[in-house]
Amino acid sequence: MATRILGLGLVVLLASCATIQPDEIGVKNTFGKLDDTVQPPGLVLINPLFTRVMRLPARTENYEVDLALPSKEGLNVQTEVSILYRINQDQVLDILTQSGARYEDDIILPVFRSAAADVSSRFMAKDMHSAQRARIEEDILQLMRQYLAERGLIIESVLLKSVQLPPGLARAVEQKLEAEQDAQRMAFVIQQEELEAKRMLIEAQATRDAQQILAEGLTPMILEFRQI
Repeated sequence: MATRILGLGLVVLLASCATIQPDEIGVKNTFGKLDDTVQPPGLVLINPLFTRVMRLPARTENYEVDLALPSKEGLNVQTEVSILYRINQDQVLDILTQSGARYEDDIILPVFRSAAADVSSRFMAKDMHSAQRARIEEDILQLMRQYLAERGLIIESVLLKSVQLPPGLARAVEQKLEAEQDAQRMAFVIQQEELEAKRMLIEAQATRDAQQILAEGLTPMILEFRQI
Protein backbone atom coordinates (compact mmCIF):
# COMPACT_ATOMS: atom_id res chain seq x y z
CA MET A 1 0.00 0.00 0.00
CA ALA A 2 2.76 2.40 0.96
CA THR A 3 4.56 1.60 -2.30
CA ARG A 4 1.44 2.41 -4.33
CA ILE A 5 0.97 5.68 -2.49
CA LEU A 6 4.64 6.52 -3.03
CA GLY A 7 4.36 5.69 -6.72
CA LEU A 8 1.21 7.77 -7.06
CA GLY A 9 2.90 10.67 -5.31
CA LEU A 10 5.88 10.42 -7.65
CA VAL A 11 3.58 10.49 -10.70
CA VAL A 12 1.76 13.56 -9.38
CA LEU A 13 5.10 15.26 -8.64
CA LEU A 14 6.42 14.58 -12.13
CA ALA A 15 3.17 15.79 -13.69
CA SER A 16 3.47 18.97 -11.66
CA CYS A 17 6.88 19.79 -13.11
CA ALA A 18 7.75 21.26 -16.49
CA THR A 19 11.27 21.52 -17.85
CA ILE A 20 12.54 24.59 -19.67
CA GLN A 21 15.67 23.87 -21.71
CA PRO A 22 18.86 26.01 -21.49
CA ASP A 23 18.08 27.77 -24.79
CA GLU A 24 14.44 28.53 -23.88
CA ILE A 25 12.36 30.81 -21.71
CA GLY A 26 8.85 30.03 -20.53
CA VAL A 27 5.63 31.63 -19.36
CA LYS A 28 2.87 29.91 -17.39
CA ASN A 29 -0.56 29.92 -19.03
CA THR A 30 -3.50 29.24 -16.71
CA PHE A 31 -6.93 29.18 -18.36
CA GLY A 32 -5.59 31.50 -21.08
CA LYS A 33 -4.10 33.99 -18.63
CA LEU A 34 -0.37 34.56 -18.84
CA ASP A 35 1.69 34.75 -15.67
CA ASP A 36 3.61 38.01 -15.24
CA THR A 37 6.85 36.17 -14.45
CA VAL A 38 9.06 34.86 -17.24
CA GLN A 39 10.52 31.51 -16.22
CA PRO A 40 14.28 30.88 -16.79
CA PRO A 41 15.69 27.46 -17.80
CA GLY A 42 15.13 24.69 -15.26
CA LEU A 43 12.21 22.98 -13.50
CA VAL A 44 8.94 24.86 -13.12
CA LEU A 45 6.17 23.76 -10.77
CA ILE A 46 2.69 23.88 -12.33
CA ASN A 47 -0.83 22.59 -11.76
CA PRO A 48 -1.07 19.95 -14.52
CA LEU A 49 -4.87 20.23 -14.65
CA PHE A 50 -5.07 23.96 -15.31
CA THR A 51 -1.64 25.25 -16.27
CA ARG A 52 0.75 24.72 -19.13
CA VAL A 53 4.08 26.35 -19.97
CA MET A 54 4.49 28.28 -23.22
CA ARG A 55 8.11 28.07 -24.37
CA LEU A 56 9.97 30.53 -26.58
CA PRO A 57 13.56 30.29 -27.88
CA ALA A 58 16.17 32.41 -26.13
CA ARG A 59 18.73 31.71 -28.88
CA THR A 60 19.13 33.27 -32.33
CA GLU A 61 16.65 31.70 -34.74
CA ASN A 62 16.97 31.21 -38.51
CA TYR A 63 13.69 31.81 -40.32
CA GLU A 64 13.92 30.86 -44.01
CA VAL A 65 11.59 32.34 -46.61
CA ASP A 66 11.15 31.68 -50.34
CA LEU A 67 9.87 34.82 -52.04
CA ALA A 68 9.63 36.35 -55.52
CA LEU A 69 10.89 39.93 -55.27
CA PRO A 70 9.85 42.63 -57.76
CA SER A 71 12.65 44.53 -59.50
CA LYS A 72 12.77 48.11 -60.78
CA GLU A 73 12.10 47.00 -64.36
CA GLY A 74 9.08 44.94 -63.30
CA LEU A 75 10.63 41.45 -63.24
CA ASN A 76 10.05 38.89 -60.49
CA VAL A 77 13.26 37.47 -59.05
CA GLN A 78 12.94 34.24 -57.09
CA THR A 79 14.94 34.35 -53.87
CA GLU A 80 15.69 32.24 -50.82
CA VAL A 81 16.24 34.40 -47.75
CA SER A 82 17.44 33.70 -44.21
CA ILE A 83 16.21 36.02 -41.46
CA LEU A 84 18.28 35.75 -38.28
CA TYR A 85 16.42 37.07 -35.26
CA ARG A 86 16.05 36.70 -31.51
CA ILE A 87 13.42 37.58 -28.94
CA ASN A 88 13.78 40.51 -26.57
CA GLN A 89 13.24 38.69 -23.28
CA ASP A 90 11.89 41.85 -21.66
CA GLN A 91 8.97 41.79 -24.13
CA VAL A 92 8.07 38.10 -24.10
CA LEU A 93 4.63 38.80 -22.65
CA ASP A 94 3.93 41.37 -25.37
CA ILE A 95 4.85 38.85 -28.08
CA LEU A 96 2.63 36.14 -26.63
CA THR A 97 -0.25 38.56 -26.11
CA GLN A 98 -0.07 39.92 -29.65
CA SER A 99 0.45 36.73 -31.65
CA GLY A 100 1.09 33.76 -29.38
CA ALA A 101 3.54 31.18 -30.69
CA ARG A 102 2.81 32.13 -34.34
CA TYR A 103 4.89 35.31 -34.27
CA GLU A 104 7.03 34.18 -37.21
CA ASP A 105 4.09 33.82 -39.60
CA ASP A 106 1.92 36.56 -38.08
CA ILE A 107 4.52 39.28 -37.48
CA ILE A 108 7.94 38.61 -39.02
CA LEU A 109 6.79 37.29 -42.41
CA PRO A 110 4.37 40.14 -43.29
CA VAL A 111 6.92 42.77 -42.27
CA PHE A 112 9.63 41.04 -44.29
CA ARG A 113 7.42 40.79 -47.40
CA SER A 114 6.60 44.49 -47.23
CA ALA A 115 10.18 45.63 -46.52
CA ALA A 116 11.72 43.33 -49.15
CA ALA A 117 9.27 44.44 -51.87
CA ASP A 118 9.83 48.10 -50.98
CA VAL A 119 13.62 47.79 -51.21
CA SER A 120 13.91 45.43 -54.21
CA SER A 121 11.63 47.62 -56.36
CA ARG A 122 14.32 50.33 -56.22
CA PHE A 123 16.97 48.09 -57.80
CA MET A 124 17.41 46.42 -61.17
CA ALA A 125 17.14 42.64 -61.19
CA LYS A 126 20.82 42.27 -62.06
CA ASP A 127 21.73 44.26 -58.92
CA MET A 128 20.54 41.35 -56.77
CA HIS A 129 23.32 39.29 -58.36
CA SER A 130 26.07 41.90 -58.01
CA ALA A 131 27.86 44.01 -55.42
CA GLN A 132 24.55 45.79 -54.73
CA ARG A 133 23.32 42.63 -53.04
CA ALA A 134 24.84 43.61 -49.70
CA ARG A 135 23.15 47.01 -49.87
CA ILE A 136 19.77 45.39 -50.59
CA GLU A 137 20.22 43.11 -47.56
CA GLU A 138 21.16 46.05 -45.35
CA ASP A 139 18.22 48.20 -46.49
CA ILE A 140 15.73 45.37 -45.83
CA LEU A 141 17.33 44.79 -42.41
CA GLN A 142 16.98 48.43 -41.39
CA LEU A 143 13.33 48.59 -42.46
CA MET A 144 12.48 45.42 -40.54
CA ARG A 145 14.21 46.72 -37.43
CA GLN A 146 12.13 49.88 -37.53
CA TYR A 147 8.89 47.89 -37.50
CA LEU A 148 9.80 44.99 -35.24
CA ALA A 149 11.98 46.46 -32.48
CA GLU A 150 8.93 47.77 -30.63
CA ARG A 151 7.24 44.38 -31.02
CA GLY A 152 10.01 42.63 -29.07
CA LEU A 153 11.72 41.00 -32.08
CA ILE A 154 15.38 41.83 -32.73
CA ILE A 155 16.42 41.26 -36.35
CA GLU A 156 20.15 40.51 -36.56
CA SER A 157 20.67 39.79 -40.27
CA VAL A 158 18.85 39.40 -43.57
CA LEU A 159 20.75 37.18 -46.01
CA LEU A 160 19.90 36.60 -49.67
CA LYS A 161 21.10 33.00 -49.86
CA SER A 162 19.88 32.24 -53.36
CA VAL A 163 18.88 34.54 -56.23
CA GLN A 164 17.45 33.08 -59.44
CA LEU A 165 17.28 35.61 -62.26
CA PRO A 166 14.90 35.06 -65.21
CA PRO A 167 16.69 32.84 -67.80
CA GLY A 168 17.19 35.55 -70.43
CA LEU A 169 18.48 38.07 -67.93
CA ALA A 170 20.72 35.50 -66.25
CA ARG A 171 22.44 34.81 -69.59
CA ALA A 172 22.78 38.54 -70.27
CA VAL A 173 24.42 39.03 -66.87
CA GLU A 174 26.80 36.14 -67.56
CA GLN A 175 27.73 37.63 -70.92
CA LYS A 176 28.34 41.01 -69.33
CA LEU A 177 30.58 39.45 -66.67
CA GLU A 178 32.49 37.54 -69.36
CA ALA A 179 32.92 40.75 -71.36
CA GLU A 180 34.19 42.58 -68.28
CA GLN A 181 36.66 39.78 -67.58
CA ASP A 182 37.87 39.88 -71.21
CA ALA A 183 38.27 43.65 -70.97
CA GLN A 184 40.27 43.29 -67.77
CA ARG A 185 42.52 40.68 -69.38
CA MET A 186 43.03 42.91 -72.44
CA ALA A 187 43.83 45.90 -70.22
CA PHE A 188 46.43 43.78 -68.42
CA VAL A 189 48.00 42.70 -71.72
CA ILE A 190 48.12 46.30 -72.97
CA GLN A 191 49.66 47.43 -69.71
CA GLN A 192 52.36 44.77 -69.98
CA GLU A 193 53.09 45.74 -73.59
CA GLU A 194 53.34 49.41 -72.62
CA LEU A 195 55.78 48.54 -69.84
CA GLU A 196 57.85 46.47 -72.24
CA ALA A 197 57.87 49.29 -74.79
CA LYS A 198 59.02 51.75 -72.12
CA ARG A 199 61.75 49.32 -71.08
CA MET A 200 62.99 48.97 -74.65
CA LEU A 201 62.89 52.76 -75.14
CA ILE A 202 64.92 53.32 -71.97
CA GLU A 203 67.41 50.67 -73.09
CA ALA A 204 67.74 52.26 -76.55
CA GLN A 205 68.21 55.70 -75.04
CA ALA A 206 70.91 54.37 -72.74
CA THR A 207 72.73 52.75 -75.68
CA ARG A 208 72.47 55.95 -77.70
CA ASP A 209 73.77 58.07 -74.82
CA ALA A 210 76.68 55.70 -74.29
CA GLN A 211 77.61 55.84 -77.97
CA GLN A 212 77.32 59.62 -78.00
CA ILE A 213 79.56 59.95 -74.98
CA LEU A 214 82.08 57.61 -76.58
CA ALA A 215 81.95 59.49 -79.85
CA GLU A 216 82.50 62.82 -78.13
CA GLY A 217 85.56 61.42 -76.39
CA LEU A 218 87.26 60.15 -79.57
CA THR A 219 89.47 63.14 -80.42
CA PRO A 220 92.06 62.93 -83.28
CA MET A 221 94.80 62.50 -80.71
CA ILE A 222 93.04 59.55 -79.05
CA LEU A 223 92.33 57.95 -82.44
CA GLU A 224 95.99 58.33 -83.40
CA PHE A 225 97.05 56.86 -80.07
CA ARG A 226 94.68 53.83 -80.59
CA GLN A 227 96.11 53.31 -84.10
CA ILE A 228 99.62 53.16 -82.61
